[in-house]
Amino acid sequence: MAQERERGITIQSAAVTFDWKGYRVNLIDTPGHVDFTLEVERCLRVLDGAVAVFDASAGVEAQTLTVWRQADRHKIPRICFLNKMDKTGASFSYAVESIREKLKAKPLLLQLPIGEAKTFKGIVDVISKEKLLWNSNSDDGKDFERKPLSERSDPGLLKETLEARNALIEQVADLDDEFAELVLEEFSENFDLLPAEKLQAAIHRVTLAQTAVPVLCGSALKNKGIQPLLDAVTMYLPSPEEREYEFLPWYRGDLCALAFKVLHDKQRGPLVFMRIYSGTLKPQLAIHNANGNCTERVSRLLLPFADQHVEIPSLTAGNIALTVGLKHTATGDTLVSSKSSALAAARRAEREGGKKHRPNSDAERLLLAGVEIPEPVFFCTIEPPSMATQPDLDHALKCLQREDPSLKVKLDPDSGQTILCGMGELHIEIIHDRIKREYGLETYLGPLQVAYRETILNSVHATDTLDRTLGDKRHLVTVGLEARPAEAPSVQPVIEYAASIGEDLLKASQEAIENGIHSACLQGPLLGSPVQDVAITLHSLTVHPGTSTTMVSACVSRCVHKALKKADKQVLEPLMNLEVTVTRDHLSPVLADLAQRRGNIQEIQTRQDNRVVIGFVPLAEIMGYSTVLRTLTSGAATFALQLSSYEAMSAQEQSALLSRRGGAP
Repeated sequence: MAQERERGITIQSAAVTFDWKGYRVNLIDTPGHVDFTLEVERCLRVLDGAVAVFDASAGVEAQTLTVWRQADRHKIPRICFLNKMDKTGASFSYAVESIREKLKAKPLLLQLPIGEAKTFKGIVDVISKEKLLWNSNSDDGKDFERKPLSERSDPGLLKETLEARNALIEQVADLDDEFAELVLEEFSENFDLLPAEKLQAAIHRVTLAQTAVPVLCGSALKNKGIQPLLDAVTMYLPSPEEREYEFLPWYRGDLCALAFKVLHDKQRGPLVFMRIYSGTLKPQLAIHNANGNCTERVSRLLLPFADQHVEIPSLTAGNIALTVGLKHTATGDTLVSSKSSALAAARRAEREGGKKHRPNSDAERLLLAGVEIPEPVFFCTIEPPSMATQPDLDHALKCLQREDPSLKVKLDPDSGQTILCGMGELHIEIIHDRIKREYGLETYLGPLQVAYRETILNSVHATDTLDRTLGDKRHLVTVGLEARPAEAPSVQPVIEYAASIGEDLLKASQEAIENGIHSACLQGPLLGSPVQDVAITLHSLTVHPGTSTTMVSACVSRCVHKALKKADKQVLEPLMNLEVTVTRDHLSPVLADLAQRRGNIQEIQTRQDNRVVIGFVPLAEIMGYSTVLRTLTSGAATFALQLSSYEAMSAQEQSALLSRRGGAP
């Protein structure tokens, strides 16, 4: 994307397919920025293995932790690559230590760097005791030589390598019983004689079991250390056959695939990326979308090579494909060859699952787990340049939402404006930019707003009667209910019914009642923000015969509003986890600035020459923080933000906020 080239960061994951030494590799590059966490989540869902890339001068950073936890959740074996070994301040030992300390992982050092920062020239392969030196004149890194280490030319390096190799053998033997037996029986006297193949096979097993992570290093800018990294990918990460997926046996070789990303192409319409788990995919094939319960037809099948696509006649399991022609498929949909194949698989699952699993509905069992979508915290209004272009804007936003499910679009019922809800400032800025570039629309963004929530502090009763005559029908509803703070935090209102309400009446109007309560809780009495942590108990309900359900719904909704208005109200604001990395000299101005922003500092860690400030700060106070931080530290600091929780505001802050918003406290 043009934005990625300008900013030098990854925004959207890109897929490419290539061959390396007889292996087919499907590679997906995912973003590291916190605003695009969802992109990472979608890709992890379909990967068999991952390479975690670290900056050798910073080690584990805030976002590394987030992504690492995501990979843990999806149980993905991974390799660590310490990049930027030629950058000033790069430290191999510091980065390895931070992996051990912060990620609680066991690093297996398969390589040692030759030199660091400016003196970085190459790497030592610990397993084969060889050194790899890159030609300093070659820019693309293709030109390098591999020489065995000898006692004569580099005695110091050889000694260090042998120590590292022995430590590696001991580490792997601790984690893998089969390898431990081999070492004890045949090579306990002399580790040097242990063949490299045996050690590599054991590292492969340990990586798959996720008990340790192989660590490699290099510099991607000049492609130093990339060839050994690709060798390590083919050697240690799992092939599709080595991953266990419990749903695979149920399909018995029939098609089963997961759509994990949708892109809109000007000429070809929506392009859907999918991972094939079993079976074969061919063009002109009708396939069944299990989530949308509809049949779609694949018109063409492409293999992605970054921004060029190559058309192919068929694709087998384990691959990632780009399909053209699917109109209704969205992120996280499961695709199967036909409805009958899905039902047959469901029956097999039932037979096997009856023994092990709790029963749940057939369809649910077969859907591959989709993607959890985080709640947006930032929102702002978006206006087209004229009313005539509103339909174009709606179309653009609809396409962008299919591509990026973490973007939410809604209409403000009061002003009729379109509201964008996103994961952060950068996210909304990029969406704005894409509408301009890809759809040719100059839109105007309103000021960024914070997604507040509301709640109540005490219990209140309210009753309401709705009496309307429409035509010759009389609609009459009387409702009595109580609103109170919920015991456990919950985003949705907790709904209970008193024993006095008759079962027949409840059966007839339960859906209408719940719709009324939910719609009332979408707009609170203070700011019109959603209301959370409330419990509503319905005490009495009388409905005149012939009253429509929409009238019941309207009356309940009005009554809930009445109750919420009477209660003591409280605004909840999003509290963010903040991590600022700053040089020692600039620490005090940063701390002073955070104190003014109602920040709460938890701890200050040392990372080489830098200090890392970790704490909480309200989202409202941190708008536009990046520019302020740059000014305070002359550009020598970085920060990462993540939603922590919703917390109550102090009375003073709340009244200030309400008077700013023009609402009465």
